[in-house]
Amino acid sequence: MTRQTLIVTGTDTGIGKTVFAAALAGALGGHYWKPVQAGIEDDGTDADRVARLSGLPRERVLPEAYCLVTPCSPHLAAEIDGVAIDPARLALPQVESPLVAEGAGGVLVPISRSETYADQFARWGAPVVLVARTSLGTINHSLLSIEALRARSVPILGVAFVGEPVEDSEATICAMGQVRRLGRLPVIDPLTPEALRSAFAANFKLEDFTA
Repeated sequence: MTRQTLIVTGTDTGIGKTVFAAALAGALGGHYWKPVQAGIEDDGTDADRVARLSGLPRERVLPEAYCLVTPCSPHLAAEIDGVAIDPARLALPQVESPLVAEGAGGVLVPISRSETYADQFARWGAPVVLVARTSLGTINHSLLSIEALRARSVPILGVAFVGEPVEDSEATICAMGQVRRLGRLPVIDPLTPEALRSAFAANFKLEDFTA
């Protein structure tokens, strides 16, 4: 798999992974895909949010393979909704421009009773951007996530932090995990497409994601 596809995953849920994925997909002028959506918020799905924030044409925000109603881990959401997740439907879409594929929650979130997202990432074979918060607990969560990915031979492009700057935590994760620090997306308020685009451009180098 070439750099045509990038996987965005996180160390936990609710850390800003979808906002980062929207910024990255928009900066690349690519496509966005979240294969499994579990739970629908009042403002819609993660794909709806990416469509609003990324600046991409709506047709470049691809439909989910599974859109589950229950807001919990995909393996349980599928069981509650009476759906069997077929791995064949999780094959990466073939698109002309770069594809940003987003997982759900952390790397070891179960897709089924026998497989996690990390197992699916290994099957895809594309490089992963690990999104990590900067707040307390992030060193443990990040290093465990890095170990889980490496145990499955998943290539790690680097870590993208989200939140207020915490230099020691960010440096420690990248040094001990032997991963590249890609940058840090600050807290953006109000969160608008323009503000997100400017923040990404100011804090990340696009060539790190394309070289």
